[in-house]
Amino acid sequence: METSIDQENISKKKALNKMKGNALALLGVAVLLFIIAIYFKIPMLQAFSEAAMVGGIADWFAVVALFRHPLGIPIWHTAIIPTKKNEIGENLGNFVSEEFLNREKLEIKIEEFNFATKASEWLSHDENANKIANLVAVNVIPGVLKTLKDEDIKHFIQTQFKEKLEAINFGEWVALALEPLQKGNVKDELLTNVLNVMSTELSNNKDLIRRKVKESTPFLSFGLADKSITEGVFNGLADFLNEAKQPGSAIRVKIDEYVYDFLDKVKNSEEMRVKINTMILGFAGKKEVQDYINGIWDEIKLSITNDLEKGEESSIKKNISGLIQGFGNGIKEDPVMIDKINNFIKNDLLSILLNNKKVIGDLISSTVKSWDGKEVSEKLELEIGKDLQYIRINGTLVGGLIGILIYFVEWTYHYFVM
Repeated sequence: METSIDQENISKKKALNKMKGNALALLGVAVLLFIIAIYFKIPMLQAFSEAAMVGGIADWFAVVALFRHPLGIPIWHTAIIPTKKNEIGENLGNFVSEEFLNREKLEIKIEEFNFATKASEWLSHDENANKIANLVAVNVIPGVLKTLKDEDIKHFIQTQFKEKLEAINFGEWVALALEPLQKGNVKDELLTNVLNVMSTELSNNKDLIRRKVKESTPFLSFGLADKSITEGVFNGLADFLNEAKQPGSAIRVKIDEYVYDFLDKVKNSEEMRVKINTMILGFAGKKEVQDYINGIWDEIKLSITNDLEKGEESSIKKNISGLIQGFGNGIKEDPVMIDKINNFIKNDLLSILLNNKKVIGDLISSTVKSWDGKEVSEKLELEIGKDLQYIRINGTLVGGLIGILIYFVEWTYHYFVM
């Protein structure tokens, strides 16, 4: 399948061949005129055609000698581009690094160009933002998803999850969550509610208490002590709960002390912190939790893929486009940011570029050296060969005019002097 570059090269090749044909046709006209001049003995026409042929052939030789050996004959100083490729690369690299990468010249161009303003204006247009978003959505994101290995991503998520959990002091979190119990009426209300629930459950489970007591008493008592023991246990528990409900009671004070002591240990005790963290990490290490964490990446990947398949309706693409456009509008409306970007390019980025200009020159030189000489010659001829054919055309015409001029000088000399 032909690409746009291939089509462009075909078009350039046709234009080059057309100009070569024109130059050759003009040289053919000069040859024809020479034959006519000889046959009909026309001195002026002969002088014109002779000089035109010489000029046309000489310029043909000069143009062809740039790219290859004329007529395939390895004449000295021909096929200049393929044979001098390495020297051309070195000279080009030196020229770029020494002449083009010049601080004063580049600073002036950067100030004139105002990169930040032009870039922000370009990004703020819907069409341009959509182009970038489409490039990211169609090429970048799918490429990244294909490159990434699922096992590596899942291992990374597992490792990060574990490291983050281990770095958290869950004891402080628990203490922070329970801290309201130490303040105001929240603790008292909560404790009273708990005691009320316990009292209700005690009343509702009196028969259960009786059965448990009966199972625990000796068989030889024949159940005579069961009722007394059950009533004693039940009444004792009920009295304990009723007393605990009373504000200021000894039991209530003991419970308060226990709560304060527990919260203090949760907050400050290293042993308690280790116990809480170990319990939570143990829970996180369970297979069910690990499977859930592994499934996170699968869900993310599936969601991204399904969304990108929507094309123009892709939420990811729309969001990227919106972010790019918003970024462009934000910069455009922020003179301070524009100055910062331009100053960054002018100072920091330019300094990096200039500090590495020799590296850039060497890169250009080594790149040109790595090219195939014949291929370079063909590419350059394709780019500039069309214009070089005008040298052949001009050589033919100018040569003919000079031939006429020489003829007139010679004629004048013979006519007036001799």
